[in-house]
Amino acid sequence: MSVSEARQSFPGIEPYESGLLDVGDHNRIYWETSGNPHGQPALVVHGGPGSGGRRGARRLFDPDAFRIVLFDQRGCGESLPHASDPSVDMAHNTIEHLLADMELLREHLGIERWLLYGGSWASTLILAYAQRHPDRVTGIVLVGVTMTRPQEIDWLYRGLRLLLPVEWERFRNRAPAADREGSLVEAYRRLMEHPDLAVRERASREWCAWEDAVIAHETLGTPGQYSAKPDAARLAFVRICTHYFAHAAWLDDGQLLREAHRLAGIPGTLIHGRLDLSAPLLTAWELARAWPDAELRIIDDSGHTGSPAMETAILDAIAGFAS
Repeated sequence: MSVSEARQSFPGIEPYESGLLDVGDHNRIYWETSGNPHGQPALVVHGGPGSGGRRGARRLFDPDAFRIVLFDQRGCGESLPHASDPSVDMAHNTIEHLLADMELLREHLGIERWLLYGGSWASTLILAYAQRHPDRVTGIVLVGVTMTRPQEIDWLYRGLRLLLPVEWERFRNRAPAADREGSLVEAYRRLMEHPDLAVRERASREWCAWEDAVIAHETLGTPGQYSAKPDAARLAFVRICTHYFAHAAWLDDGQLLREAHRLAGIPGTLIHGRLDLSAPLLTAWELARAWPDAELRIIDDSGHTGSPAMETAILDAIAGFAS
């Protein structure tokens, strides 16, 4: 497909219904629905973890064909309470909680089965959900595939020093001296639990500066997006990220790849940028080999934050599930 033939995203729309769903543990998650109330249900799962749902994702779906469901995971976006508040107990924010929240939302909206779409961290959450509830899934579109394995976390926060030594040294040196030889993710997790707001703010800025360094070469995407977050959103994002990554998302090492057979019969499209340093292509390739019903589409000019060619691939993949 040439540039002139590139598929265009749909006009912006507003939700026709929204609310806060009580999911227990004093948590309420924000949800919204837009598009066609009688269309094919599609759930947008956001990345991060802790980024909050990007409302612009509505434009990826034909509003006449899809009932578009978007939600903010615990502690971020418009969900309550917000993880930027240090008094919020993170013990009630794990992948098991998020999986239960997704099922509760499906039941609340009276949806039998839905298409799942999301990128980056969302792919981990979507895979875990689909392997737990394969009978509730009509199809899957994943972008920038991750499975949050220890090797992936280690690559992003330690291995990439091979390519970005100056930026990584700064990232490392902002951690307490006693923690620099251990897990930087765990060191930053502890900083994000510090009672002093100034300490938490500095740690969140340094974490996002490293994340931005990793995507700085992605001129066709959105470099600089992490540091551009508003203060409260940035604090929640880094607190939730470090909480999840320090625990490898509470998944056994390699669990999602080993259990990919549970996805048999679910059609999927995996869209991955060849220039993605945050989540190297190997993860998507391994998943495609283990999931025969999935097609891997490699976007040569894209990194983790996308490109026009990647957006076209996403729109094509979603359109393929319109029925």
